[in-house]
Amino acid sequence: MKVFFLLFATALSVEAFTSHFGSVRRHAFQQSASSSVLFSAETAAGVPPSTATPDSNVEDVTIPTNLPSDVGMDYIPLATMLATGQLAEADQFTRDALIVLAGSKEKGRDFVYFTEVKDIPSTDLATIERLWNRFSGGKFGYSVQKNVWRVTKGDFEKFCQKIGWTTTDGDTERKKRWFGASEFIYDVKKAPKGHLPLTSALRGTALIKKLLTHPVWDNDDWKKEP
Repeated sequence: MKVFFLLFATALSVEAFTSHFGSVRRHAFQQSASSSVLFSAETAAGVPPSTATPDSNVEDVTIPTNLPSDVGMDYIPLATMLATGQLAEADQFTRDALIVLAGSKEKGRDFVYFTEVKDIPSTDLATIERLWNRFSGGKFGYSVQKNVWRVTKGDFEKFCQKIGWTTTDGDTERKKRWFGASEFIYDVKKAPKGHLPLTSALRGTALIKKLLTHPVWDNDDWKKEP
């Protein structure tokens, strides 16, 4: 299936996507809010831009259609966004997909507790990862970030520096901002390795730690194409 037949998929709104799949997960996992750190896809500080400039160099790209999901998720929109260089949209789609996959959306929340990461199916996380890896030439993805995490020995500050999540104001180093004009880089050629996808750490680092230590990364089976 060719990209010019699938550009319609990028018009799928995140709201419609999460609404459609909101009831796809059914489990009895309960967690007290008082004992968990919250991470929101749309934090109080703001959100990434909802659109990005498509890559004008993309020509006749083949979009994979065999994209396994344990919960019936449709990943063709994500594949299309990544294939056409719409990385901001793909980034938001990915975060919202995790909200559904973790069961958070079903509970009426638009954020994920770090304790829910274990409920994200390995099949789906592997599909998401293969797409990010494939269309970034191995530059983006959680597995790439995991390798950086390992090299920096779990030091979050060094991790952020390595993947370009920090910037400087004069002599002061700080984390890049989502609100207003996003300071993150939605360009495969310009962004550092591991820069995307983004994960909010506004209230702490527990969520990203859990994502990067998910059992799916225990071996290389996630790399196997279906």
